[in-house]
Amino acid sequence: MKTNQYIYLLLGVLVSFQLGSCKKDLAEVAPQDAISKEQVLSDPNAALTLYNGLYSLMRSNNATLFQLGEMRSEIWTDGLFTESADAGLQNLSRHNISALNVPFANWGGFYNMIYNLNNLITLFPKTQLSQANKDRMMAEAYGLRAYLYYTMVRTWGDVPLTTTPIQTINNTAETYKARTPADSVMMQVKKDIESSLQLFGSSNTLSTDKRVYWNRVATLVLKGDVYIWSGTHMNGGATDFTTAMNVLQEVQTLQGSSLQLNANYTDIFDPAKKANNRELIFAINYEIGQSTMGAFSSFQVNAIQAATLSLAQAPTPLVSATYPYVNGANRVGMNAAMITKLTGGAADQRISNSFKVLYSNSSPYAVRGVLLSKWLGSTSGTSQVYNNDYPVYRYADVLLLLAEAKAKLGADPSTEINLIRQRAYGAGFTPYVSGSLSANMDAILDEYQREFIGEGRYWWAMRRAGDSYVYARVNPAYLSASTTAKLLLPISVSMLNNDPLLQQTKGY
Repeated sequence: MKTNQYIYLLLGVLVSFQLGSCKKDLAEVAPQDAISKEQVLSDPNAALTLYNGLYSLMRSNNATLFQLGEMRSEIWTDGLFTESADAGLQNLSRHNISALNVPFANWGGFYNMIYNLNNLITLFPKTQLSQANKDRMMAEAYGLRAYLYYTMVRTWGDVPLTTTPIQTINNTAETYKARTPADSVMMQVKKDIESSLQLFGSSNTLSTDKRVYWNRVATLVLKGDVYIWSGTHMNGGATDFTTAMNVLQEVQTLQGSSLQLNANYTDIFDPAKKANNRELIFAINYEIGQSTMGAFSSFQVNAIQAATLSLAQAPTPLVSATYPYVNGANRVGMNAAMITKLTGGAADQRISNSFKVLYSNSSPYAVRGVLLSKWLGSTSGTSQVYNNDYPVYRYADVLLLLAEAKAKLGADPSTEINLIRQRAYGAGFTPYVSGSLSANMDAILDEYQREFIGEGRYWWAMRRAGDSYVYARVNPAYLSASTTAKLLLPISVSMLNNDPLLQQTKGY
């Protein structure tokens, strides 16, 4: 039997190859952007190419990660915008999802990265890298694989589980793979988390440069996140909530010069302040001349709108005066009630530094939409460059996850909630006083809604809180207890046709 000779940097294999009846080896369908296994094993530079390629793949998944964690919450439902709607994003915000209207085909493309993670985990013990580098890079790979499978379980429930590279393909049937029960996938997620922690060792040191490589602290935060989910949805109960609380408190003890809330909210996202950004734990990297964000173009404005819309209920300032080089589209927005909710009350620096309300520049200066300003990056000459790093985990996550674990254990989450509020509102903030479980969870979700606008967290926070919290917040015309299937996503007809072992998500 032939063995696979190539590592795919940009192409996954967990899809059905259209092979005929003859035997076919992966080496025979290798793309140009491949490196041989022999190179990885013998040449440290080839091994590093495989390793760095993982983060390029993570970046290619950014838009999907954002949409999965953001667009199904109520923030963007039935919003105001100045162009035709982004139909795909609107389907998500309106939960217009069915077996024939599937928002993410081919498992969102995540198996591309999982395939390469499996290769790295399998091959790196035999490479010529130093043992310290092997351990660290494998620890990162285990952490990233756990994060991806966790995302998939939250999205589809049962998903195919594969943890070893595909070596050969003898026929099409060998590419078929049934969905693994969600609890078994979650067991693998937890196993990968422990493998990651073991390989990282005891060091929780965070980089003084850009925090764009997975690290031990990220694995600890992921562990807290995962155990709250399994405590809520997989019968883990108080045991899992306690595990989550303990691990998140471990991260909390690291607070200091390298890990804490930034006093200025905008510093989290400032492209000029990436080095030793104390709030970031792990972020997806974007740089001028390498790659820039493209996921948020429908949340911006085009040149005509910039010259005719105002940032205040007055003729000026025009958008173009403040953002002269921003040029995208305005196809996603917030509805008037959401704008009023988020902008009303005490001044909240998260709101003013996350989005701008757009008004007509003529009386009566009606609200026309919003511009998501959090990801506008920097200017380079006469161009806008979208080079913000996209946080996957930051210290605010730690505090709100810890608050949630405490709340679900019947403990007082107010300390963590109030740290978030104090940063948002300043010294005169109104402290939160612990109440019932539902009151505490609603307070935590209210902070998630404001803290993470445009960061792909709020939907997951609602889902992790529990189904009742989702139904209480999403427009019942689009999602209710009678449409529980829509909490998970369906898979496409083409996926079902290509793999006879696959079954549709329950309820579709």
